[in-house]
Amino acid sequence: MPSIRDNLLRVLERVDQAAIRAGRDPGEIKLVAVSKTVEVARIREAIEAGVTILGENYVQEARRKIEEIGHGIQWHMIGHLQSNKAKYAVTLFDYIHSIDGISLAREIDRRAAQKGRRVRVLVEVNLSGETSKFGIDSEAVMDLIHHVAALKHISIEGLMTMTPYFDEPEKARPYFIKLREFRDRIQKEGIEGARMDELSMGMSGDFEAAIEEGATMIRVGTAIFGERRH
Repeated sequence: MPSIRDNLLRVLERVDQAAIRAGRDPGEIKLVAVSKTVEVARIREAIEAGVTILGENYVQEARRKIEEIGHGIQWHMIGHLQSNKAKYAVTLFDYIHSIDGISLAREIDRRAAQKGRRVRVLVEVNLSGETSKFGIDSEAVMDLIHHVAALKHISIEGLMTMTPYFDEPEKARPYFIKLREFRDRIQKEGIEGARMDELSMGMSGDFEAAIEEGATMIRVGTAIFGERRH
């Protein structure tokens, strides 16, 4: 069985190749290693192999891992965040990828103010319309961006999306294009407080297409850690 180091090197090589195909600098792309359900020993192995950003889906699971591993690397919250967990999230995570409503944003802002922090966030957009997926409806994105940009303790850094599951990566490409177009439209509006530098999109099965369409963050778990153990 390939080691985590071997898997990581293979992923990084694919990242480089996809970036070069798109005429991009591979250094622009941040690899978020998705460590949901992965035990600490294997996470440490990934860090030793060169992983610098870890993505977690659940606050409670992440808190246990962060207490053991520490903040020598970045921790990103990539799963759905409930408002009642915001008080923990603002101190645990360097980035929150999943802002999908004004009430959650306001709670994060309030909790961050109490801690004297400014939290970097991405707005999660539901482009597929699937009810099983979280994220703000695409028609409501601009309104949410305007509201969140006005909050003092949140810094909007960009957008995130979860595409439907496809066997063929090319089928995900239209969703990546649409998210990039959303980002471009927001940038043109010049909303103060909304930087829009980041596009978090693409996972183990389709991250190359995401990079070709402008992803700056890719969320890769299986291709690094192997099939998830439930």
